[in-house]
Amino acid sequence: MNLPPLVQTFVLHFGEMGGRWGVNRTVGQIYALLFVSPQPLVADDIVEALGVSRSNVSMGLKELQAWNLVRLQHKPNDRRDYYSAPEDVWQIVRTLVEERKKREIDPTLSMLREALMERPESDYERHAQERMRVMHELMDMMSDWYEDVRRIETERLVQLMKLGSRITRLLETADRLNFMAPRKKKPSGGDDEPPDPSA
Repeated sequence: MNLPPLVQTFVLHFGEMGGRWGVNRTVGQIYALLFVSPQPLVADDIVEALGVSRSNVSMGLKELQAWNLVRLQHKPNDRRDYYSAPEDVWQIVRTLVEERKKREIDPTLSMLREALMERPESDYERHAQERMRVMHELMDMMSDWYEDVRRIETERLVQLMKLGSRITRLLETADRLNFMAPRKKKPSGGDDEPPDPSA
């Protein structure tokens, strides 16, 4: 691997982490190399830099393209394909989250919806279905939350993330203000509590 020591450390680390993220070592290394490269690279550049076979590089680039994590470019009077990673790290994060949602969350939500429509035949199935309902509610809430966050502009999202634990204090303040706000009486003028039918 003929790379500067700093770049080599970064590339090797991403190769090791690749297995934990569900991709092979070469894919992780290719992405890391493209991410820090000052200019787009052709496949031969990647082969030379990483010391891996051309076929491994080709398969790795196809996988990264399927994840929308690399861009294919062309230059005038040059028939070769040039590859680069998006410059905006927030775009990369959004792409990763979107792709993982499509591949992992959406299929699970579909399966859970179908399972919840089934009629349970035993106490065991009723218990299992109730546990599935809890899981579905959580995952559905996460999916809705993601859709809301996806529409937030990057600048706003950065501000939101920088708030950190201050968001909790803001919510606590809102709760106190709601508690202190006068409660509206019902049009009938009765109490807030419904009448006791046994009285």
